[in-house]
Amino acid sequence: MVAVTGDDNSGAPAPTDSSGTDGAMAADDQTAAEAMIAERDEEESERDEVASADGEAAAPGDGEAGAPGDGEAGAPGDGEAGTADLEQESEIAADYIEGLLDVADLDGDIDMDVEGDRPVVSVVGATLTELVGPHGEVLEALQELTRLAVHRQTGARSRIMLDVGGYRARRRQELAELGRRVAEEVGRTGVPQRLDAMTPFERKVVHDAVAAAGLRSESEGEEPSRRVVVLPVDEAAEVVVQG
Repeated sequence: MVAVTGDDNSGAPAPTDSSGTDGAMAADDQTAAEAMIAERDEEESERDEVASADGEAAAPGDGEAGAPGDGEAGAPGDGEAGTADLEQESEIAADYIEGLLDVADLDGDIDMDVEGDRPVVSVVGATLTELVGPHGEVLEALQELTRLAVHRQTGARSRIMLDVGGYRARRRQELAELGRRVAEEVGRTGVPQRLDAMTPFERKVVHDAVAAAGLRSESEGEEPSRRVVVLPVDEAAEVVVQG
């Protein structure tokens, strides 16, 4: 665990000026970030539908870009080299987040870990709610920026997971309970239930909970308004036959 304070500027992002070169680099970064996010959203929509048709939960991990086996660094089967790659991603991400905390003058501890085939960087502290934002929107944006920072240094797409203040862990518990409650209601009434729009990470948790309850779910709509629909057994069977 690395203690981070606002006094250490060693990890801060390099300063930029208003020159044409820096402006072009900034534009390139923005374009690359937008492309990664668009590609991720498209992949999530496809994986949610495939998972629904197959009777499984959403894609492994948190349902975000870069499912195992798509040729990314650290994909299953890479052995020790893959583990080293994931650890390198964690270190790059930790340095990047440390720099952001420095610039924002926020205190926090950075914990690096590898869970399965996914590097995880967690930031814990007492004054980090602004890094999460309403419904985790700021956290999602920070995660995309962190993945882009890793991509720039490694040349490979990253599936790194960023958590701040334990938000994702708490949200996972809440959504799992929501999935169980809705599945129970749908099983009792036979009426499909459409939930509020969610991120890919959130939909994945709900899909898992519904599947564990013995029912089926699918995703509908387009990002960022894509949502989970929980289906009764008979309607789920009809969807499979028609599909």
